[in-house]
Amino acid sequence: MNEDKEKGYTVRDRRIFSQEKSGPEAEKAEEKSGQETTATSKERPVEEEVQKESKRPTVLPPVDFSTFVFSLNTSALVHLGEIADPVTGKRERDLTFAKHTIDTIAMLQEKSRGNLTKDEEALIQHILYDLRMRYVREV
Repeated sequence: MNEDKEKGYTVRDRRIFSQEKSGPEAEKAEEKSGQETTATSKERPVEEEVQKESKRPTVLPPVDFSTFVFSLNTSALVHLGEIADPVTGKRERDLTFAKHTIDTIAMLQEKSRGNLTKDEEALIQHILYDLRMRYVREV
């Protein structure tokens, strides 16, 4: 029985109950917070530079059907190589994606038939005609 008492268990409570930390946990926490502060201070100037260099307006156009169709139109024009890719600045043709975008606009026209204003109907019809002619010319 004496052997059982000598081999007992030792329990250490590692939970932190107060705001003040002590021991090895406090040192680790201080190191981590120092690293986080350093990383954050290094990232902030980069973010500020990106915001300064960005010439995009902070006010976005209203979200409506026309702006959505214009966005898809621009995407199709980029894929047709008519407009340079805004990210790379290069004009590259990808007729598969162009056709997919044109088909998406056509699907929107079909699904929204009867629910659009005359201006929206005319807009989508003219955009589809223009994109289809450009696509045929490229193929």
